[in-house]
Amino acid sequence: MSYTKVIPGLVRANSDNIKRICLSQGRFRSTVASKQRKEVEGGKEDQTKNNTDAQTRKIAIDFDNTHEAYKSKDNIELLRSLLVFKLCTFDLLVDKNKELMDLSKKVFGKRLFERLMKMTFYGQFVAGEDHNSIKPLIHKNQAFGVGSVLDYSVEEDLTQEEAEKKEMDSCVSEAEKESPGVDHREKKYKAHRQFGDRRGGVVSARTYFYADEAKCDAQMETFLNCIKASGGASVDGFSAVKMTALGRPQFLLQFSEVLVKWRRFFNLLAAQQGKSGMDALEQKLELEQLKESLTKLGVGNKDDIENWFTGEKLGSSGTIDLLDWNSLINDRTKISNLLVIPNVENGQLEPLLRKFTVEEEKQMKRMLQRVDVLAKHAVDNGVRLMVDAEQTYFQPAISRLTLEMQRIFNREKPIIFNTYQCYLKEAYDNVSVDVELSRREGWYFGAKLVRGAYMYQERSRAEEIGYEDPINPDYEATNRMYHKCLEFVLEEIDHNRKANVMVASHNEDTVKFTLGKMNEMGLSPTEKKVYFGQLLGMCDQISFPLGQAGFPVYKYVPYGPVNEVIPYLSRRALENRGFMKGSQRERSLLWKELKRRLLNGQILYKPVY
Repeated sequence: MSYTKVIPGLVRANSDNIKRICLSQGRFRSTVASKQRKEVEGGKEDQTKNNTDAQTRKIAIDFDNTHEAYKSKDNIELLRSLLVFKLCTFDLLVDKNKELMDLSKKVFGKRLFERLMKMTFYGQFVAGEDHNSIKPLIHKNQAFGVGSVLDYSVEEDLTQEEAEKKEMDSCVSEAEKESPGVDHREKKYKAHRQFGDRRGGVVSARTYFYADEAKCDAQMETFLNCIKASGGASVDGFSAVKMTALGRPQFLLQFSEVLVKWRRFFNLLAAQQGKSGMDALEQKLELEQLKESLTKLGVGNKDDIENWFTGEKLGSSGTIDLLDWNSLINDRTKISNLLVIPNVENGQLEPLLRKFTVEEEKQMKRMLQRVDVLAKHAVDNGVRLMVDAEQTYFQPAISRLTLEMQRIFNREKPIIFNTYQCYLKEAYDNVSVDVELSRREGWYFGAKLVRGAYMYQERSRAEEIGYEDPINPDYEATNRMYHKCLEFVLEEIDHNRKANVMVASHNEDTVKFTLGKMNEMGLSPTEKKVYFGQLLGMCDQISFPLGQAGFPVYKYVPYGPVNEVIPYLSRRALENRGFMKGSQRERSLLWKELKRRLLNGQILYKPVY
């Protein structure tokens, strides 16, 4: 696999060797931000007619209708759900779940232990052991209107000490090891041993630790197999990937720091023009004032700065916004040369680190190669690729790399989906900026909205290491942020039909909010622009009524050998404890359906499909 351009391009070359890695040449001009633009593009008359027709067919979903919610389940499956959810309410069982599973394996032996797990937790939350064994469940769910997001859920069972060692080895560069403290790195974007085990406080996300390049290649092959299985098992399937599985996380840390510092520099320049405190896309810097500021800061001489903007054909409107600013990072032959930051004190662009080894340079390139291979494979197999969100010290780089894939592979339809964690204070800015870029460049925006998986860990890390907490202050603020981001994307869908969003939520109120907005806007489920997603084994009372009403809804479908998905099952037990203690609703609906069937003589009920 070869590249001509990677950041922000990821465009492949025609030879097998890497010829050059640099920023893409294609640039874009400032346009009026979405809030200010209400003009309608060609074809709006037809769209308005379709919207009017759709509004006459508003769909209301009854999430209390247990017959619809559980018609795909037999009575044994209902009883299993009740048992598993009840067990998840016992603190002792949940807190010691891994120890109890290990003890059960020793007492009962491997074969009997696996059988017991398939009758309980494994059977509830995992689809099967391999690509073939999961097909019956996928086909059954599909018959009842529910698609699949395949996720191979095998995880390393590391001790905390092993995880910390791997993290420190993979996140600290050779230059930092040789001369710690010499480079001006921010503590947020440096590895810290006390938070080296990234599994701490995380119950709803899988964690990968870097071992070596061969391990990353093996994990890429796993993702490729998952994409292939998704393409063969269902129509319009999804597959999920994590960037930290595809390379050494040192690059993600460093590139994230660079992106954040460049954005912070933009905010400083905006403040000098009296434009601080505005939404990201509302900050438009006057070009002439910006040139003067950069000259005074010593970033370059007047002619250099003039060429900087005219060479990129930016500022023709007389202003520069954040998207224009992001495009000013110069083309570089080596990835390590991308990692330069503005020093406000001396006005110079300085390397983030004093030096990179040849092997570190190769590791960065290999990560980008693997990303590209997965994206191409998804296109070839007709599968959409969801890139999961991770910790905030990795996320800027992950989002940027995902966005570059979208710019290439989302030209004709949405293939690549980025994940936005709405418990972050900056979630709305991130969504709105990326939507605006997709509009300017004409590609299909794809987003998965989640509340977030790393809240406790992020808060603890920020407090102990000493930087601003990136998380919204409370659950209500996160809900407001989720709905704000969701409404923004829905309005974009209503406007030009090129945006797409997955509402990945177990929150019934959020699903109802989405349906209400879709009805208001006349967005029909048959257009397949708004998707819904829940985990396998959870919230069937949301997933299946939506699917049977014609909405695109998907279950995250984990699979893998019993003994190798125990870490995943352990997290599901922890997640369901809070979920079940906070609400008895799912258990009460399960009991309601079971009683209904017994009263109607459906003791041996079997789903028909």
